[in-house]
Amino acid sequence: MLRPRLGTGIVSVVSSLDYIARELKKHHATINSELCLTTPCPMIGVRGSGEGMIYGNVEIDSIAVETPPVEVSSAEIERRLAPCYERLGLPEGRLELMTGIKSRRFWGEGFKPSDGAIAAGRGALEASAVPSGRIGALLMCSVCRDFLEPATACVVHDALGLPSDAAVFDVSNACLGVLTGMTVVADMIELGHIDAGMVVASENGGPLVESTIKRANEDLSLTRRTVKPLFASLTIGSGAVAVVLAKRGLGAGHRFVGGSVFANTRHNDLCRGNADKGVLDGVDTFMLTDSEELMRRGVETAAENWKKFKREIGWSDDTPDVFCAHQVGAAHRKLLFNALGIDLGKDFPILETWGNSGSVSCPTAFAMAVEDGRVGAGSKVALLGIGSGINCAMLGVEW
Repeated sequence: MLRPRLGTGIVSVVSSLDYIARELKKHHATINSELCLTTPCPMIGVRGSGEGMIYGNVEIDSIAVETPPVEVSSAEIERRLAPCYERLGLPEGRLELMTGIKSRRFWGEGFKPSDGAIAAGRGALEASAVPSGRIGALLMCSVCRDFLEPATACVVHDALGLPSDAAVFDVSNACLGVLTGMTVVADMIELGHIDAGMVVASENGGPLVESTIKRANEDLSLTRRTVKPLFASLTIGSGAVAVVLAKRGLGAGHRFVGGSVFANTRHNDLCRGNADKGVLDGVDTFMLTDSEELMRRGVETAAENWKKFKREIGWSDDTPDVFCAHQVGAAHRKLLFNALGIDLGKDFPILETWGNSGSVSCPTAFAMAVEDGRVGAGSKVALLGIGSGINCAMLGVEW
């Protein structure tokens, strides 16, 4: 739902987001009432503006989670790894002890990533104050997707019956996908291009865990050293989430304050998945991870971004009432909060029973914190995302 004009004194069509930001600042633009409000609009959250990623006209209207039906314990996975464990002399209980993950959830047989995204999307629309006809963008942001092309977002868009003039595409950014998608939609809203948009994601960890168990048991060349890069794959779970964002005044009034990003891409080789063939039953999916180095470099990256985040949105270490972080492992959680100098008691972890559910883990923790009552009216929440690459995104929300 692209709009021809942003407001008085601004050219109708431009190709540069930086140019729009400069013009809004120069003219102290007032957004046309058809697009947003009749009050002056704060500096928009477009990178390159020099003002940081700050949103003045974006709300988080609703968030919904779809829970996979099958719960699988770490003990059960280790029982299935008995041939590998016996051959290499590995102690039972190692997986839960090393990660803090008692169980994770998987979908049923025949599941497609679009299935979870559609279910979560319907839940978010049911909870939303925004009519589905006002959704101007639909982004599918998970690591998992049905196929390489077309965009899995097309399957979700069709099933949800969203408007044909909506922008529909996939966003891929490892475990940061949902947080990245939220900023893309927020930028579109802040610029006046759309009134509202939806971000969906659905991670299907079952095929990766199955492939990893099979390889660990059947590859007789593996040693205690060379099997280590496979273990991170055994922490992976599944889940689906959907978030509806809207312009101020249209939604539920939960302010999306802004955020910051930081890239440390010289470490892009620390976690690698195989070729993108879709993540479905019967497809061999592998991931090799240098877990210790990835944890160290990821926390290092997060510490840099936390300084940037506080500077750009004006928060301090003590400002957030609740932290919702990417769920990796127990050691990572402690190291992260120590490195950032923030209160571990404000964290809302779901790692123990969800595992690492990729791009949906951080927003799922957020949704569950709301449902649990840890996040209430006026709560300030920091979403702390880290993804292989290494990329880091941190977002601030005033609920």
